[in-house]
Amino acid sequence: MKNFVIVGLALLFIEARGQGAFSAKDLTAENLFTTNCEGPSVDKHGNLFVVNYKKDGTIGLVHADGTVELYVTLPQGSTGNAIQFDKQGNMLVADFSAHNILKVDTKTKAVSEYAHSDQFSQPNDICINKKGQVFASDPNWKAGTGKVWRIDPDKSIVLVQDNMGTTNGIELSPDEKTLYVNESVQKMVWAFDVDSKGGLSNKRKFTEFTDFGMDGMKCDKEGNLYITRYDKGVIAIFSPQGKLLREVQMKGKKTSNITFGGKDGKTCFVTLQDRKCVETFRAEVAGKKY
Repeated sequence: MKNFVIVGLALLFIEARGQGAFSAKDLTAENLFTTNCEGPSVDKHGNLFVVNYKKDGTIGLVHADGTVELYVTLPQGSTGNAIQFDKQGNMLVADFSAHNILKVDTKTKAVSEYAHSDQFSQPNDICINKKGQVFASDPNWKAGTGKVWRIDPDKSIVLVQDNMGTTNGIELSPDEKTLYVNESVQKMVWAFDVDSKGGLSNKRKFTEFTDFGMDGMKCDKEGNLYITRYDKGVIAIFSPQGKLLREVQMKGKKTSNITFGGKDGKTCFVTLQDRKCVETFRAEVAGKKY
């Protein structure tokens, strides 16, 4: 574990390279990941992880200098799509090809099944609240439909929203009272009220687009929502009221997901599926966990 702490401490200083706010630059070289390059996530030590390093079914650990090493290989038939860390420091992975949420014990690297349902189409993206409840988007790309599931700490699986479009990016507001879910094909972003038990209500349109798609989303600590605009190559930043504040131009076009990290939480790490790499930019507001 000491080695990973050292890596994390080094990663904290990535922002010291002189990168200006909202100016994209490469962190890794191109083509280190597959076309399923996705799911960036930073642990409590500052280590950055990205799924599908060199081949599908792997997770890579990205160092501060942009080099990447294999962190873990998932079970045969599993392919990671998103990563989040629970309160215990375990890595939870949305496994779209084997219809699971997997758990990686970060002390032993042992991989186990966290949640599985035959009703899952392909868990795509996940977010976790302070109670340990996991919300998972679950699109059926062929049918153009989607669902949202909640997995409680006792591993019970609850369908909290049905009859949606192709659910993809999913994120909780900083106060965890609002859940955002986007539909990639329909180009819609929805907001839901979240009650004390993790139930959803008051579905309402947050924003919609007339062009290009969407993938992952994350909130900063002021509640602004950062949406990856797939094929447009930008990160669209919206206020909590749904006002477009700015678009950050990335170098690649197929922006698939985003996360916050760095010493002050203001370094954004973005995965690009066309370039198969990770780009970064500096934001003015830290991520919600900082």
